[in-house]
Amino acid sequence: MFNFDAKFWNTIIPLLIKPGKVSRDYVDGKRQRYSNPFRFYLTVSILFFLILGLSKSIDKFKELKNGTEKKQSRVISFETDDVFKAVDIDSLKKTVNKELKNSRIPLDAVKRKEIVGKVIEEAEDSTKKVPKNKINFGSLQIQDYLKFQKKHPKINIDEALDSLQKNKTFLNRFIYSRAKVINSLIDEAESQEQFISQLLSYGSVALFVFLPFFTLFLKLFYIRRKYTYVDHLVFVFHTQTVFFMLLSIYFLVELFGAKPQLWVFTILFLMYLLIAMHKFYQQGYFKTLIKFILLNLTYLLISIIGAVIVGLISFALY
Repeated sequence: MFNFDAKFWNTIIPLLIKPGKVSRDYVDGKRQRYSNPFRFYLTVSILFFLILGLSKSIDKFKELKNGTEKKQSRVISFETDDVFKAVDIDSLKKTVNKELKNSRIPLDAVKRKEIVGKVIEEAEDSTKKVPKNKINFGSLQIQDYLKFQKKHPKINIDEALDSLQKNKTFLNRFIYSRAKVINSLIDEAESQEQFISQLLSYGSVALFVFLPFFTLFLKLFYIRRKYTYVDHLVFVFHTQTVFFMLLSIYFLVELFGAKPQLWVFTILFLMYLLIAMHKFYQQGYFKTLIKFILLNLTYLLISIIGAVIVGLISFALY
């Protein structure tokens, strides 16, 4: 990674300042002066994640040095309205009995017992109804798991399922273990940071996997052009490398105390991509713009699907 020979500089400089040129030269056979696009992409992506990790470490150091640790705001809350909270039967009995004794209409013990019984029966029925804002896995109510795990954090899974009167199946054990993860993510800042780090780790791998899949759509948009799949893949890896390079510059500038705007780097990359498509595929700007829009919509769709998959995998394996 640190063997930055002449090929590295011959690649990185024109790749940044001349959109589409390196990709065009590479597919035309002028490859001796440039680094391999796939290896170059891996090198730049590793450097980016190192810079990102360094940025987080420096932020933590500043918080410890200045004593201004950021307060974690609770984004997720599983608390429901008082109507849906579990009813304490004993306290309800006492309250109803007390009110009936203080009633202006005299009631004997048998009548009071009958009224209390009806009130308790209705209360128990109401707690069995699942509120609209409860999360369910079929007939399983994860909110019950969340409340029980928060109240008894040290109890093991099988004992918890016995207490909740649930069957000790793999699915129930898995859901209870995820309830423990949700509670830790809500209450513990350290768990949130670890989960985000895991998301980034899986996300970097997923991005590498999704790029060849995304290239299929690029080939479809230029199906009438005589480019091979590998030619399109070279272009995709080069543009994605530039994306990582711009993000690396953003975090490096931030490390030196400046406060850059992320949207500026986003617009720079979109402009770069448009010019690179025009230069590489050698089409007019109007056609390129149409395909540019369709390409970004496709990329957005794939990104959302990928983010959901990565999020689910990260949550399941955390």
